[in-house]
Amino acid sequence: MALVTGASRGLGLSMAQALAAHGATVWLNGRDADTLQAAVQQAGAAGQAGGGSAHALPFDVADEAAASAALAHLLGESGRLDILINNVGQRRRQPFDALPAQALRELLEHNLLSAWHLCREAARPMRAQGFGRIINVTSIAGPIARAGDAAYTTSKGALEALTRALAAELGGQGINVNAIAPGYFATDTNAGMVQDPATSAWLQQRSSLGRWGRPEEIAGAAVFLASEAASYVTGHVLAVDGGYLAHF
Repeated sequence: MALVTGASRGLGLSMAQALAAHGATVWLNGRDADTLQAAVQQAGAAGQAGGGSAHALPFDVADEAAASAALAHLLGESGRLDILINNVGQRRRQPFDALPAQALRELLEHNLLSAWHLCREAARPMRAQGFGRIINVTSIAGPIARAGDAAYTTSKGALEALTRALAAELGGQGINVNAIAPGYFATDTNAGMVQDPATSAWLQQRSSLGRWGRPEEIAGAAVFLASEAASYVTGHVLAVDGGYLAHF
Protein backbone atom coordinates (compact mmCIF):
# COMPACT_ATOMS: atom_id res chain seq x y z
CA MET A 1 0.00 0.00 0.00
CA ALA A 2 1.65 3.20 -1.20
CA LEU A 3 0.97 6.93 -1.26
CA VAL A 4 2.77 9.15 -3.79
CA THR A 5 2.30 12.90 -3.47
CA GLY A 6 2.47 15.18 -6.49
CA ALA A 7 1.57 12.25 -8.72
CA SER A 8 -0.62 13.98 -11.29
CA ARG A 9 2.25 14.14 -13.77
CA GLY A 10 6.02 14.05 -14.21
CA LEU A 11 8.24 12.16 -11.80
CA GLY A 12 5.47 11.48 -9.30
CA LEU A 13 3.31 9.81 -11.91
CA SER A 14 6.24 7.76 -13.20
CA MET A 15 6.97 6.47 -9.69
CA ALA A 16 3.31 5.68 -9.07
CA GLN A 17 3.08 3.78 -12.36
CA ALA A 18 6.18 1.76 -11.53
CA LEU A 19 4.95 0.80 -8.07
CA ALA A 20 1.59 -0.28 -9.51
CA ALA A 21 3.36 -2.27 -12.22
CA HIS A 22 5.21 -4.14 -9.48
CA GLY A 23 2.00 -5.09 -7.69
CA ALA A 24 1.41 -2.24 -5.26
CA THR A 25 -1.90 -0.61 -4.49
CA VAL A 26 -1.01 3.04 -5.07
CA TRP A 27 -2.85 6.15 -3.92
CA LEU A 28 -1.99 9.12 -6.11
CA ASN A 29 -2.13 12.60 -4.60
CA GLY A 30 -2.61 15.91 -6.35
CA ARG A 31 -4.48 19.14 -5.70
CA ASP A 32 -6.71 19.02 -8.78
CA ALA A 33 -9.12 16.09 -8.71
CA ASP A 34 -9.86 16.21 -12.45
CA THR A 35 -6.20 16.15 -13.47
CA LEU A 36 -5.56 13.41 -10.94
CA GLN A 37 -8.15 11.09 -12.48
CA ALA A 38 -6.23 10.92 -15.75
CA ALA A 39 -3.07 10.01 -13.83
CA VAL A 40 -4.93 7.32 -11.87
CA GLN A 41 -6.07 5.76 -15.15
CA GLN A 42 -2.49 5.66 -16.42
CA ALA A 43 -1.14 4.15 -13.20
CA GLY A 44 -4.01 1.66 -13.09
CA ALA A 45 -3.25 0.56 -16.64
CA ALA A 46 0.40 0.06 -15.69
CA GLY A 47 -0.67 -2.08 -12.75
CA GLN A 48 -2.91 -4.44 -14.67
CA ALA A 49 -0.10 -6.77 -15.72
CA GLY A 50 1.58 -6.77 -12.32
CA GLY A 51 -1.51 -7.02 -10.14
CA GLY A 52 -1.34 -3.47 -8.82
CA SER A 53 -4.05 -0.83 -8.73
CA ALA A 54 -4.38 2.93 -8.45
CA HIS A 55 -6.68 5.29 -6.55
CA ALA A 56 -7.04 9.06 -6.26
CA LEU A 57 -6.40 10.95 -3.04
CA PRO A 58 -6.76 14.68 -3.81
CA PHE A 59 -5.57 17.15 -1.16
CA ASP A 60 -3.13 20.03 -0.73
CA VAL A 61 -0.06 18.74 1.10
CA ALA A 62 0.50 22.18 2.64
CA ASP A 63 -2.89 21.96 4.40
CA GLU A 64 -2.13 19.86 7.47
CA ALA A 65 -5.77 19.25 8.36
CA ALA A 66 -6.55 18.09 4.83
CA ALA A 67 -3.44 15.88 4.77
CA SER A 68 -4.35 14.24 8.08
CA ALA A 69 -7.92 13.63 6.90
CA ALA A 70 -6.64 12.12 3.65
CA LEU A 71 -4.32 9.73 5.51
CA ALA A 72 -7.18 8.73 7.79
CA HIS A 73 -9.33 8.01 4.73
CA LEU A 74 -6.57 5.92 3.13
CA LEU A 75 -6.10 3.90 6.30
CA GLY A 76 -9.84 3.44 6.68
CA GLU A 77 -10.06 2.07 3.15
CA SER A 78 -6.85 0.05 3.09
CA GLY A 79 -6.02 -0.75 6.70
CA ARG A 80 -2.30 -0.06 6.32
CA LEU A 81 0.31 2.13 4.67
CA ASP A 82 3.63 0.59 3.65
CA ILE A 83 5.20 3.20 1.38
CA LEU A 84 5.15 7.00 1.43
CA ILE A 85 6.83 8.98 -1.34
CA ASN A 86 6.99 12.71 -0.62
CA ASN A 87 7.37 14.07 -4.14
CA VAL A 88 5.64 17.47 -4.03
CA GLY A 89 7.97 20.41 -4.55
CA GLN A 90 7.87 24.03 -5.63
CA ARG A 91 10.61 26.26 -6.99
CA ARG A 92 11.15 30.00 -7.07
CA ARG A 93 14.36 31.11 -8.76
CA GLN A 94 15.31 34.53 -7.46
CA PRO A 95 18.41 36.12 -5.87
CA PHE A 96 18.21 35.76 -2.11
CA ASP A 97 18.31 39.50 -1.45
CA ALA A 98 15.31 39.99 -3.77
CA LEU A 99 13.27 37.15 -2.29
CA PRO A 100 10.73 38.21 0.37
CA ALA A 101 10.93 36.25 3.60
CA GLN A 102 7.28 35.29 3.17
CA ALA A 103 8.10 33.65 -0.17
CA LEU A 104 10.74 31.53 1.54
CA ARG A 105 8.24 30.57 4.25
CA GLU A 106 5.76 29.45 1.60
CA LEU A 107 8.42 27.39 -0.17
CA LEU A 108 9.41 25.73 3.08
CA GLU A 109 5.74 24.94 3.76
CA HIS A 110 5.51 22.98 0.51
CA ASN A 111 9.00 21.49 0.22
CA LEU A 112 9.81 20.72 3.86
CA LEU A 113 7.00 21.10 6.37
CA SER A 114 4.46 19.19 4.27
CA ALA A 115 6.87 16.24 4.14
CA TRP A 116 7.53 16.56 7.88
CA HIS A 117 3.79 16.34 8.59
CA LEU A 118 3.14 13.43 6.25
CA CYS A 119 6.12 11.52 7.62
CA ARG A 120 4.75 11.97 11.13
CA GLU A 121 1.26 10.83 10.07
CA ALA A 122 2.60 7.85 8.12
CA ALA A 123 4.97 6.76 10.87
CA ARG A 124 2.09 5.92 13.21
CA PRO A 125 0.64 3.02 11.20
CA MET A 126 4.10 1.99 10.05
CA ARG A 127 5.21 1.65 13.68
CA ALA A 128 2.17 -0.47 14.47
CA GLN A 129 2.97 -2.72 11.49
CA GLY A 130 6.67 -2.85 12.30
CA PHE A 131 7.37 -2.01 8.66
CA GLY A 132 7.52 1.06 6.47
CA ARG A 133 9.34 2.75 3.63
CA ILE A 134 9.53 6.55 3.46
CA ILE A 135 11.13 8.11 0.38
CA ASN A 136 11.65 11.86 0.18
CA VAL A 137 12.30 13.37 -3.24
CA THR A 138 15.04 15.94 -2.70
CA SER A 139 17.28 17.30 -5.47
CA ILE A 140 20.87 17.57 -6.57
CA ALA A 141 20.31 21.16 -5.39
CA GLY A 142 20.58 19.80 -1.85
CA PRO A 143 24.31 19.02 -1.65
CA ILE A 144 25.33 21.61 -4.30
CA ALA A 145 24.12 25.08 -5.20
CA ARG A 146 24.04 27.71 -7.90
CA ALA A 147 23.41 31.45 -7.81
CA GLY A 148 19.84 32.72 -7.90
CA ASP A 149 18.24 29.63 -6.36
CA ALA A 150 18.91 29.97 -2.64
CA ALA A 151 15.36 29.30 -1.41
CA TYR A 152 14.96 26.02 -3.29
CA THR A 153 18.44 24.84 -2.36
CA THR A 154 17.74 25.64 1.30
CA SER A 155 14.47 23.70 1.29
CA LYS A 156 15.90 20.64 -0.44
CA GLY A 157 19.00 20.62 1.73
CA ALA A 158 16.75 20.66 4.78
CA LEU A 159 14.68 17.79 3.39
CA GLU A 160 17.86 15.78 2.89
CA ALA A 161 18.80 16.44 6.53
CA LEU A 162 15.30 15.43 7.64
CA THR A 163 15.73 12.15 5.77
CA ARG A 164 18.87 11.34 7.77
CA ALA A 165 17.27 12.41 11.04
CA LEU A 166 14.19 10.25 10.53
CA ALA A 167 16.30 7.29 9.44
CA ALA A 168 18.09 7.51 12.78
CA GLU A 169 14.86 7.93 14.74
CA LEU A 170 12.66 5.37 13.03
CA GLY A 171 15.10 2.64 12.01
CA GLY A 172 14.63 0.65 15.21
CA GLN A 173 10.90 0.50 14.52
CA GLY A 174 11.17 -1.19 11.13
CA ILE A 175 10.91 1.98 9.06
CA ASN A 176 13.52 2.76 6.42
CA VAL A 177 13.82 6.41 5.37
CA ASN A 178 15.72 7.35 2.22
CA ALA A 179 15.72 10.02 -0.45
CA ILE A 180 15.96 10.29 -4.23
CA ALA A 181 17.81 13.31 -5.60
CA PRO A 182 16.79 13.85 -9.23
CA GLY A 183 18.95 15.74 -11.67
CA TYR A 184 17.71 17.35 -14.87
CA PHE A 185 14.60 15.58 -16.14
CA ALA A 186 12.58 16.39 -19.24
CA THR A 187 9.26 16.95 -17.45
CA ASP A 188 6.44 19.31 -18.35
CA THR A 189 7.68 21.69 -15.66
CA ASN A 190 11.08 21.90 -17.34
CA ALA A 191 9.70 22.13 -20.89
CA GLY A 192 11.06 25.64 -21.45
CA MET A 193 14.59 24.60 -20.55
CA VAL A 194 14.35 21.36 -22.52
CA GLN A 195 13.45 23.33 -25.64
CA ASP A 196 16.30 25.79 -25.13
CA PRO A 197 19.29 24.64 -27.24
CA ALA A 198 21.77 26.47 -25.01
CA THR A 199 20.56 24.68 -21.88
CA SER A 200 20.68 21.27 -23.56
CA ALA A 201 24.17 21.99 -24.91
CA TRP A 202 25.31 23.00 -21.41
CA LEU A 203 23.83 19.82 -19.90
CA GLN A 204 25.58 17.72 -22.52
CA GLN A 205 28.91 19.08 -21.30
CA ARG A 206 28.03 19.15 -17.61
CA SER A 207 26.75 15.60 -17.02
CA SER A 208 28.32 12.22 -17.64
CA LEU A 209 25.48 10.88 -19.79
CA GLY A 210 25.17 14.20 -21.59
CA ARG A 211 21.38 14.35 -21.85
CA TRP A 212 18.11 15.07 -20.08
CA GLY A 213 16.64 12.29 -17.99
CA ARG A 214 13.37 10.72 -19.09
CA PRO A 215 10.66 10.76 -16.37
CA GLU A 216 10.37 6.97 -16.42
CA GLU A 217 14.07 6.72 -15.50
CA ILE A 218 13.25 7.76 -11.92
CA ALA A 219 11.09 4.65 -11.51
CA GLY A 220 13.81 2.10 -10.78
CA ALA A 221 15.15 4.06 -7.83
CA ALA A 222 11.69 4.33 -6.28
CA VAL A 223 10.91 0.64 -6.74
CA PHE A 224 14.30 -0.36 -5.30
CA LEU A 225 14.04 1.81 -2.18
CA ALA A 226 10.45 0.67 -1.59
CA SER A 227 11.30 -3.02 -1.93
CA GLU A 228 12.86 -5.72 0.22
CA ALA A 229 15.97 -5.39 -1.96
CA ALA A 230 16.67 -2.19 0.03
CA SER A 231 15.99 -3.71 3.46
CA TYR A 232 19.45 -2.68 4.75
CA VAL A 233 19.45 0.77 3.13
CA THR A 234 18.38 3.74 5.23
CA GLY A 235 19.46 7.34 5.61
CA HIS A 236 20.74 7.28 2.04
CA VAL A 237 20.29 9.85 -0.72
CA LEU A 238 20.26 8.15 -4.13
CA ALA A 239 21.16 10.58 -6.90
CA VAL A 240 19.45 9.88 -10.22
CA ASP A 241 21.19 12.56 -12.24
CA GLY A 242 22.98 11.10 -15.25
CA GLY A 243 26.29 11.63 -13.48
CA TYR A 244 25.80 15.36 -12.83
CA LEU A 245 27.23 15.22 -9.29
CA ALA A 246 30.12 13.00 -10.40
CA HIS A 247 31.12 15.10 -13.38
CA PHE A 248 33.09 18.35 -13.68
